[in-house]
Amino acid sequence: MRPLFSWQLRTRNLALGERTRVMGILNITPDSFSDGGQFLARDRAVAHALLMFEEGADIVDIGGESTRPGSEARVPEDEELRRVIPVIEQVRRERPDALLSIDTYKSAVARAAVEAGAEIVNDVSAFRWDANLAKTVAELKCGAVLMHMRGRPEEWRSLPPEENMVGRVMRDLAHWTQAALDAGLAHERIALDPGFGFGKNFEENYPLLARFQEFHQMGFPLLGGVSRKSFIGRALAQDGVDAPAGQRLHGSLAAMTACILKGAHIVRVHDVKPSVEAAGIADAVLNG
Repeated sequence: MRPLFSWQLRTRNLALGERTRVMGILNITPDSFSDGGQFLARDRAVAHALLMFEEGADIVDIGGESTRPGSEARVPEDEELRRVIPVIEQVRRERPDALLSIDTYKSAVARAAVEAGAEIVNDVSAFRWDANLAKTVAELKCGAVLMHMRGRPEEWRSLPPEENMVGRVMRDLAHWTQAALDAGLAHERIALDPGFGFGKNFEENYPLLARFQEFHQMGFPLLGGVSRKSFIGRALAQDGVDAPAGQRLHGSLAAMTACILKGAHIVRVHDVKPSVEAAGIADAVLNG
């Protein structure tokens, strides 16, 4: 069984463990690996966020900068703010109870997003790319997701293989989490994400899935984000050609289900309705 947590967010606590919480992905970017350009228009982004809530999402995670493999360009702070803040504000106007997360590593974007209504800061760098972010999140008293990334996106193709990826991720996250605690962030506000696909080559992701339950030793809620990842595309390859992102739904659902059965509290997904249904079955197995 999954350990139970009460995750302390900005204005509420979220019970974790009794059932899987589904986090829908909203990329307001021109270049995300799966859905780049689909939701750059504000009205389309807002409509998609509201649709994901209607389909059963517990959280919608809004991001304004891509961290796809090979990505080198960094989005200026003012452009990222221009993309995400109006969407957060409009979603909150349309649905005041909406639970929103901001996917950013920039302290100024995190602050503006939380002030606009976001409850969670989801940082792919685990507070390493902006020296002020940990302190900012501590001051904002919001929830935080610290994700493991090995190297930066532009470096991933040249990284040497890692013999024990589970041990590497656990050691790194322990160090980075302690730094966040030292900066004043409360233990009860932190969730951890091992970062499937982020600096891990295709085969290095499967030990993370198979041994996902070992991350419970760290004493935090766990988030798993496997949706449409390239390691799934490689597993579904035909005639030596990886399945494109839009054809990875069934593989994503299988990987997500494995992640839940190994103890994920939250899953981050592109396809909300089928993911909610699959998570419900996985939860029934766990509760059985």
